[in-house]
Amino acid sequence: MKKYLPGLLFLAMILTATVGSVASRFYETWDWQQKFKGEKVMPDDWTWGADILPGFESRFVKMDNAFDGPVRCTIIRKLAPQKSRKAFLYVHGFNDYFFQTEMGQRMVDSGYNFYAVDLRRYGRSRLPWQYPFNVRKMDEYFEDIDSALNQIRRDGNTDITLGGHSTGGLTVCYFAAMRGRRTGVNRVVTDSPFLEWNFSPFMRNVVAPMIGGLSPLSPNGKIKQGHCDGYAYSLLKQYDGEWEYNTDWKMIYSPPVTMSWVGAINKAQSQTMKHKDWIVVPLLVMTSSRAINGCNYTPEFSTGDCVLNPHDIRRRGEQLGIDSLRMVCEIDSGLHDLILSRKSVRDKAYDTMFRFMRTY
Repeated sequence: MKKYLPGLLFLAMILTATVGSVASRFYETWDWQQKFKGEKVMPDDWTWGADILPGFESRFVKMDNAFDGPVRCTIIRKLAPQKSRKAFLYVHGFNDYFFQTEMGQRMVDSGYNFYAVDLRRYGRSRLPWQYPFNVRKMDEYFEDIDSALNQIRRDGNTDITLGGHSTGGLTVCYFAAMRGRRTGVNRVVTDSPFLEWNFSPFMRNVVAPMIGGLSPLSPNGKIKQGHCDGYAYSLLKQYDGEWEYNTDWKMIYSPPVTMSWVGAINKAQSQTMKHKDWIVVPLLVMTSSRAINGCNYTPEFSTGDCVLNPHDIRRRGEQLGIDSLRMVCEIDSGLHDLILSRKSVRDKAYDTMFRFMRTY
């Protein structure tokens, strides 16, 4: 054993250095509740490297400066073992980032090159001076999506599916509506897209638009979120779920949103519906079969969508795009993020996605 000890120690040192190198690319210390006072210096690292998720690789993309200074997005990929020209690009939701390794593995096992993008101010992409998840208009994310699509095409893919969950689902629908015939993808897949506020009619039709209308006067004004743990507890393995993720990036309690974020959502929702006929690619809208009301976790939270109202999503989803190229599907007892539901439920969501992608 002693003769192997130096080699084992050397291997341990290499592994420790590698893990430290990967971590240093993404993990920075900041407190979003404190005003950033340092210099806004963008890290100089734009090459592909090992991702925090085993088996995946990622790289940062430097974007044009935004209202809060330098910004970047992150492209994550896992290529199919056999040469393929089919690709799937995933866009995460609010208070979220890409961590769904099972999704990536299922895609490559089915012959798709898998890609995801952590949008600016989210997850891997967030920089110390950025308020988490903040945005002035959803069009900002188009540049991030375009960067990922350009990479996908450079990698030789010609058949591209654009997917999105929740706010990411709204973003990809908005992207398709605004781009029309210039969307640049073959189909769009959505998982509980944020097409409508889960509010009372008064809040939805009066208060939210009023906040959005006033947002130019105070774009960074904060609006507190409810102190609810029901959704996070239904997901996290340490509670009643089966998933592990970075709770600094996908927080148990969402931070306050800005007035400009509310305005950006309002505009994206209204413009998507106004230009719904401009969506010319095949579109899949998936939702849970039931809504869960409440705030603090009970076992019922593991049996439905506690974030948005699936009925409202389906109602709006059925108006988008071309009738003959649209599928709107319920996934029985699915969580808000359908692919994070219990296995029997998420299997149905995956089956629906793959059936849609094979059909269209």
